[in-house]
Amino acid sequence: MTHHYHPITNRSPEPERNWVEKLRDCNCLELLWPRVVHKWLNISTDSSDYSADSDDSVHDPVCAEPLGYWANESGLKDKKGDEFRIDPNGAFPRSRRRKSETFRAQLIDSKELRVSANTWNVGGEFPPEDLDIRNWLDTDYPADIYVIGFQEIIPLNAGNIFGSEDNRPIPIWENIIRETLNNIQPVKTKFKCYSDPPSPSRFRPSDHAPNIEHEMVLESDSETEVEISTYNDSVTTDSLETYVSGDKKVKPGVNWLAKLNTDRKRKPQYVRIVSKQMVGVFITIWVHRSLRKQIQNVHVSTVGVGVMGYIGNKGSISVSMSIYQTNFCFICTHLASGERDTDIAKRNADVDEIYKRTHFSSMSKVAVPRSIKDHERIIWLGDLNYRFSLSYEETRDLISKNAWSKLLESDQLRNGGAFDGWTEGALNFPPTYKYEPNSDEYYGEDPKVGRRTPAWCDRILSYGKGMRQLSYKRAEIKLSDHRPVSASYMIEVEVFSLKKLQQALTFTSAEMENYKTTHL
Repeated sequence: MTHHYHPITNRSPEPERNWVEKLRDCNCLELLWPRVVHKWLNISTDSSDYSADSDDSVHDPVCAEPLGYWANESGLKDKKGDEFRIDPNGAFPRSRRRKSETFRAQLIDSKELRVSANTWNVGGEFPPEDLDIRNWLDTDYPADIYVIGFQEIIPLNAGNIFGSEDNRPIPIWENIIRETLNNIQPVKTKFKCYSDPPSPSRFRPSDHAPNIEHEMVLESDSETEVEISTYNDSVTTDSLETYVSGDKKVKPGVNWLAKLNTDRKRKPQYVRIVSKQMVGVFITIWVHRSLRKQIQNVHVSTVGVGVMGYIGNKGSISVSMSIYQTNFCFICTHLASGERDTDIAKRNADVDEIYKRTHFSSMSKVAVPRSIKDHERIIWLGDLNYRFSLSYEETRDLISKNAWSKLLESDQLRNGGAFDGWTEGALNFPPTYKYEPNSDEYYGEDPKVGRRTPAWCDRILSYGKGMRQLSYKRAEIKLSDHRPVSASYMIEVEVFSLKKLQQALTFTSAEMENYKTTHL
């Protein structure tokens, strides 16, 4: 903490005025009052109050699902011709004869998705438009889902905290992300099917390849198929025939493959499904286009724990969604700073407040998770601001020796109890805070400037079954006094199986016929 000393004079010093009095004197309070009250009382915005790319995928074959997967009418009938309806959100057939958990066991398969989670405190710095974030997002291994959280995306000054929210950096960051993700080159791998993997305990290293790579090589996971008949040198290109969706025969010219490729590449590979800002906290989530239709029930909850315990200069943005038939929650957080013991207690208390005050509401009849722990898969990321219980000199000595396990013994997050039961990858990289601007030197190497003890402030944690962490690392981008951090996971999701449904309907129909034969 910086102490300001004033010279002693014979005049009595004027009492320090608080920020409300200063605003009143400059006639600002009247203009800012509605927004300040909104933040003071932590008035929640609507859970659908977020931005996303427009849904232009309704007629996109890359996003299509077979047999009207998400349609209200399933298109499936039993032997008597009676239709079975499918809930477009829950995707469990409605039946009067059996409970949903029975159907869950009979009708659900599992598959794995690759999820990339990323966090960065950018210190209020505007990014250059050519900023290279490929290493941070680990684009060498394309993911199905990218969850990207920022802290201090705008400077945390009084105007931004209490006044009109500054969103000018948002489109710049989103353009950088969009360009980066949509220039990912697919990694060519052997074609494999990931729709019916074995149980998690039986996964082999060869099965860990990202699901998205197969889809990106094909550029579609839909029912659209291209069949090319084999031919010899005597067959001309004019006789080459393709069948699209099995119902239309096309006789293309020489460049038909290039044209097909161009048509499909007109639309971006990745689309933005959520972007939400709360003062300096910002989260944006991007998914591969082929996955977009499998994401339902998106809700957002913001919790401010900053000034007066409610204002959003510190706090969290939580995003709830269902991916296939599994509930996910992604939380981006900026907690209280400081190295004192009271600051540790404040951070732990803020985590408790976020748990208590995060609520997801829905106007639909579909049951959705209401709180963080109601979800099956959870990722919590951000500048959590936990420090080491060590002196500056002790910390620097251990860093110089790459003694990460020794540093971890003094890590306040691991020892504080606020995240008991959560999982974190191995911290095998130097502390990510605090650096000199545009430098590899930690802040405070010159004692005259002031010191900040380095720390692993920037963290990514997970909670839930079926989550295997593949990597945990930092990127060497020197834009701010923090280094960005990323983690990648293979996460198991439950997938409704139409094949199993058809089998169940056939079996049910046979049961009914047998019942009529034996009892009527």
